[in-house]
Amino acid sequence: MVERSLNLVPASVMDYRARARRRLPRQIFDYLDGGAFAEATMAANVADLAALHFRQRVLRDVSTRNTATTVLGQSLSMPVVLAPVGFAGLMARRAEAQAARAAVAAGVAFCESTLSVCDLEEVAAASGAAPWFQLYVMRDRGVAEALMARATAVGVPVLVLTVDLPVVGQRYRDARNGVSGRPGRLATARRGLDVAAHPAWVRDVAVAGRPLTFGNLAAVMGSAAVPSDFQSWVAGQFDPTVTWADIDWVRAHWPGPLVLKGILDPDDAREAVARGVDGLIVSNHGGRQLDSVPSTIEALPRIVEVVDGRAEVLMDGGVRSGLDVMKALARGARAVMVGRAWAYAVAARGERGVAHVLRVMREEIAVTMGLTGLADVADASPDALVEG
Repeated sequence: MVERSLNLVPASVMDYRARARRRLPRQIFDYLDGGAFAEATMAANVADLAALHFRQRVLRDVSTRNTATTVLGQSLSMPVVLAPVGFAGLMARRAEAQAARAAVAAGVAFCESTLSVCDLEEVAAASGAAPWFQLYVMRDRGVAEALMARATAVGVPVLVLTVDLPVVGQRYRDARNGVSGRPGRLATARRGLDVAAHPAWVRDVAVAGRPLTFGNLAAVMGSAAVPSDFQSWVAGQFDPTVTWADIDWVRAHWPGPLVLKGILDPDDAREAVARGVDGLIVSNHGGRQLDSVPSTIEALPRIVEVVDGRAEVLMDGGVRSGLDVMKALARGARAVMVGRAWAYAVAARGERGVAHVLRVMREEIAVTMGLTGLADVADASPDALVEG
């Protein structure tokens, strides 16, 4: 249906969240929207960004503002990368392909998750460009080696190794919805009723969006659907024995830039740099792993200080606007990754929603630059913020 009025177009990421909540079965929305334990860290990611204040500067020539940058050798129209989101293909029909097309059109990077519904090859073909690839290491190391070989063959420019998921955090929304653990008959019935109450989602995703499998893991799972007991499946498949020594193993199978995702502690950042990685992503997994750890914007400056320019530092967690992007850059990030923002948008409005969120973010970045006296996004520094 053609949207005839701008009033029908969501104005912000949170508008898209509200639409996604109505459109998705609760079990899927809560998987996307929820965090670990009491969700304190997830909330802090957003709140701590909101608590930062800009220094509004005047009488500077900001008639021309450059939002473009280079991240890990890739030219981007703005310092934004769409983060890997597992199960994204449950949010909308072939959601990863839709989001990747929007990212390429906007001139930013898209990062494909190991746990995506669309596989690497489908995303690359749909968007006309190879995505970044996020890797989880399975107990069968041959699976990870095969994934890295496929990523190389597709032309993936950056490998993102997630290091903060040796075990799955306690996600109580998933437990209440029967998504984790072994649901009984009542929970299974409630899940069925939840799906049946969302016929538009059933038509668009459950039927037209098939196959609903982990496309990148067909060699492991065969034709099996996405597992209903995700935590038990992860416990059986993911390798909790991965250590710093395995960085050399990854390097032996991956020729391009290597980034570690899930760094919060300065000592871990120091070790990562010593191991020769090309980048770090300051991340607490969107508050979905260990609760009561620092927000990413709080942790970021200490990581930047330790790295001292020897690797590129990105940040994710809580980023909902262009203002948030600029706050992260002011605190030392090279770029940010946004996850829930694009997932809400694709769930609510498909590729058009992701494109709209990216367009709004870029406009917000440009306006924020103008009102803080910055002509180039590369000039963002702590001086742009009111600290203390």
